[in-house]
Amino acid sequence: MRVRSLTERVLLLATLWSALALVTIAVVISALYRQGAERAFNDLLHAHLFNVINAVSIGEDGNLTGNPELGNLRFSQPASGWYWLAEPLGTFASVRLTSTSLGVNNLPVAGLVDAPFDENYERFYEVQDYAGNKLRVAETEVVLDGESRAARFRVAGNLTDVEEDIAAFQQRLYIALAIFGFGGLALNALAILYGLRPLVGAKRALERIRTGEAASLEGEFPREIMPLVNEVNALIESNRRIVERARMQVGNLAHSLKTPIAVLLNESRALPDQQAEVVKSQAEAMQAQVSSYLNRARIAAQRESVLARCELDQVAERLIRVMRKLNPATTFTFAPEPPGLALAMEQQDIEEVLGNLLENSARYAKARVTVTARPLPADEPGGDGVRRSWIELVVEDDGPGLEPDQITEALKRGRRLDESRPGTGLGLSIVKEISSEYQGTFSLSRASLGGLQARLKLPAVIRESV
Repeated sequence: MRVRSLTERVLLLATLWSALALVTIAVVISALYRQGAERAFNDLLHAHLFNVINAVSIGEDGNLTGNPELGNLRFSQPASGWYWLAEPLGTFASVRLTSTSLGVNNLPVAGLVDAPFDENYERFYEVQDYAGNKLRVAETEVVLDGESRAARFRVAGNLTDVEEDIAAFQQRLYIALAIFGFGGLALNALAILYGLRPLVGAKRALERIRTGEAASLEGEFPREIMPLVNEVNALIESNRRIVERARMQVGNLAHSLKTPIAVLLNESRALPDQQAEVVKSQAEAMQAQVSSYLNRARIAAQRESVLARCELDQVAERLIRVMRKLNPATTFTFAPEPPGLALAMEQQDIEEVLGNLLENSARYAKARVTVTARPLPADEPGGDGVRRSWIELVVEDDGPGLEPDQITEALKRGRRLDESRPGTGLGLSIVKEISSEYQGTFSLSRASLGGLQARLKLPAVIRESV
């Protein structure tokens, strides 16, 4: 699996590198310590060997004599694995001398093929004693007098002592390296998190832009991040200029079309009644459609803007106050859950959407129109990595409502189900187009009040704590 978190990626690499380095260090140090311990053990045996040689001689009775003092009580403890021997060689007839720890027992002698003598006529090999101890033996042969009488001298040490010493050292080493490793990983994690804190600051600055609290990335950032900050600010400024240019062009186009349409409406009055009605209705439809397409062009120009923001409560309450004055016999209620919801839309767009729905509901309602709003669960991040939040806006009335086939007709541009009432038949289609331009949804169904229910899914301003 790919690791997408920068923090996790760095921590993973640091952990793998630290583990590899610590394992390598442990292996190398253990090997070096083992070599040193074995070399020191051989040196100790070599020193004991020469102490035994120096302490043994041929007595007046022609036998080996001497009492080596090696300063190690283990040479006096039976089956301790620490022994010394002095044995006559060749025709030299003498009793052997042994340490108290060996007594009457003997030690096997390695063959010359397996353990040859070195240039100093010394050799080291490993054997097992009568008690099952694994021994390291230092051996040499020495001529003791002018009559060429010689003896074999051997000193043996218990290898278990060396292995126990090495094992104890390795245990301490592994514990120390483990503590160092975990401590190093903790310090690495803290250093990484501290080093990435400017990115958290940049994220918070972007959050302020998205919620409309700031117009650009503000704050102090390290010089490594400043190029990114400058590019983002330049992108925001470029986006702002594009939006303003689109709005200006939309205004210019609306102004240029306003006069020709007004002339057509004015000239229609001079025509006969039947022709005047046709010209007037077509001119009004043209005026509404021009307004609709201009709105779509404006929305498309600013849809990607990160600065769009509108407080739903303020817009809804203002529109409802107007509707109450125009329709005193109808009760209008607004119930946001919770209050203070904000839409990621231009104010005039939500006014267009909600105004059309309120006007349509007021036209057909018997006595009651309700508006509710609530936040929806946020979507999972999409392919662009953006997590989007939504608000559901519902407008209901207690009028006659529409049948399913009538709902389909009502959403078609320019279609009017009731020709007896004024209108162009563009209101619901405009609502659908605007919600679609903001990547939202719009649907009609039977309301719980008995009339028509209009349900909108519109983008919300994300308010997440960082």
